[in-house]
Amino acid sequence: MRTTASAPLVTASVACGFPSPAEDSLERPLDLNELHGIGAPSVFLVRVAGESMTGRGLFPGDIAVVDKARRPRSGCIVVACLNGDFTMKTYLKRGDEVILKAENPAFPDITVPEEADFQVWGVVTGSSRVF
Repeated sequence: MRTTASAPLVTASVACGFPSPAEDSLERPLDLNELHGIGAPSVFLVRVAGESMTGRGLFPGDIAVVDKARRPRSGCIVVACLNGDFTMKTYLKRGDEVILKAENPAFPDITVPEEADFQVWGVVTGSSRVF
């Protein structure tokens, strides 16, 4: 089911200290579906589980926006399937070697063996968190 909703976008910066008048800084409404490409056939959402990507701002319970049409580049965050197990990590390519880097020192990086069943399902393009 697709639901479309929008909210006014305030273009002025909002200080996290002293109040700032923002009524004169309204722009056209911002549609978060449009912003994240939601509704495009190549885009899907996935709930983040685990804490291996907290160093990149992805926490358990967050919703990640993933685009299957984007090609992975070294340094981007990907959703990948390695030998039947799904993971979200930073994709690093060094020559012919692929490393799935954890962004939390408590978790190990994964060097993808050449003989592994490995596929990148998509590139993370955004996320959402509800407090």
